[in-house]
Amino acid sequence: MQRRVRIAASVGLHARPAALLAKAAAAQAAPVTIAKVVDGVAGDPVDASSMLGLMSLGAQHGEEVELSGDEAALDELVALVEQDLDKAPA
Repeated sequence: MQRRVRIAASVGLHARPAALLAKAAAAQAAPVTIAKVVDGVAGDPVDASSMLGLMSLGAQHGEEVELSGDEAALDELVALVEQDLDKAPA
């Protein structure tokens, strides 16, 4: 299964947002990949549980990414990507 979502983190998938997303992806029962979407086409996917892989995408605020994996995992990870993960929790 695949889902597309826009990056809400104000700094894109860098440092803190990438670490939080990688940790959540690593906790999933099945592997999840993520790819940056450019002009409607998903690029090469990387392991979503790899912080360096996530940062290598160069995905910025407002850009679209495509997550691939188990439906339950995607529900959780899409919800994370739709948040500004750069803000400290309340």
